[in-house]
Amino acid sequence: MPFPFTAEQKQTAFWCLVWLAFFVLLYALGPVLTPFIAAAIIAYALGGGVDYFCRLQIGRWRMPRALAVVVVMILFLAAATALVLIVIPVLTTEIPLLQAQFPIFLARLDALLTPRLASYGIRVKLDGSGIRNLLAAQFSGSGDEIWSTVLASARIGGSALLGWAATLILIPVVLFYLLLDWHRLLGQVGNAVPRRFAAQAVAAGHEVNVLLAQYLRGQLLVMLVLALYYSVALSMLKLDVALPVGILTGILVFIPYLGFGLGLALALIAAMLQFPDWSGLLWVAFIYGAGQVLEGFFLTPRLVGERIGLNPLAVIFALLAFGQLFGFVGVLLALPASAVLMVAFRHLRHHYLRSSFYNA
Repeated sequence: MPFPFTAEQKQTAFWCLVWLAFFVLLYALGPVLTPFIAAAIIAYALGGGVDYFCRLQIGRWRMPRALAVVVVMILFLAAATALVLIVIPVLTTEIPLLQAQFPIFLARLDALLTPRLASYGIRVKLDGSGIRNLLAAQFSGSGDEIWSTVLASARIGGSALLGWAATLILIPVVLFYLLLDWHRLLGQVGNAVPRRFAAQAVAAGHEVNVLLAQYLRGQLLVMLVLALYYSVALSMLKLDVALPVGILTGILVFIPYLGFGLGLALALIAAMLQFPDWSGLLWVAFIYGAGQVLEGFFLTPRLVGERIGLNPLAVIFALLAFGQLFGFVGVLLALPASAVLMVAFRHLRHHYLRSSFYNA
């Protein structure tokens, strides 16, 4: 005997299935949606700047939104270009010096490690000729396999490079139209919410917006403190490129591992080229290790976690959990996503405490 579903229950089931199919489609189209998601995140961060320029008034003239979007995008691209211009002079200075100093570095490494390896029965010479002989021994007799691997990697790398190029070209286009129609799009999303849930959805949206704004302010403060820390610490070490490397490390810290890894690599190379012994490398490793401890156990939990209502243990758990589930992108979005989930859980808990299931 069929269950006597009411018309409202049938409508609810139908629209739940429609939304489920929509989210499954979004999951299937994940790689295609990458530039749209990236542009949406950037648009959210830049939307306040566009609104600010739109509110500016000179006499009776107000800046059109399209012009405000162009101005904000130019400023954003200029800031991104400035980051690149910080890195390029350092690389152009260090790479030729590295090529000249690399044989000396190998000789120092050989003098340090070869006697210790020999005591374990490992006979290897870590100078230029020894490394060339080792590579030749590894590659000899497997030319076909090496070429097939190289060609396969080239095909995969070429496809990935084209994909990245298309994404980088598409992001500014999508960003322009998102910023231009931002408020209209938000209104359409709000109007799509069922009227019975509209008030709760708007309230939750405002809470999420406040938390994400606090997250951005906290993250900017972390970037500023770390840029100052690395610049001062490397300057005390008397590293020639202390200021650009320190600023770059602090600014890129919002991308997990990238800012730290790139800054550490540049600082280690500079120390290897500048100092005659191993003390410079050890000091750089200590400075960056202390910086990681400062960021992971104090700055991010205190300046970011507390602003969005997460205690330090919750911040650490969120970073580990999202990293395990979604990899690098998960680590990047762990804290803002946790802020959104926290709002959802807060409303769910409020509804649970008022339900008959809890109070019965």
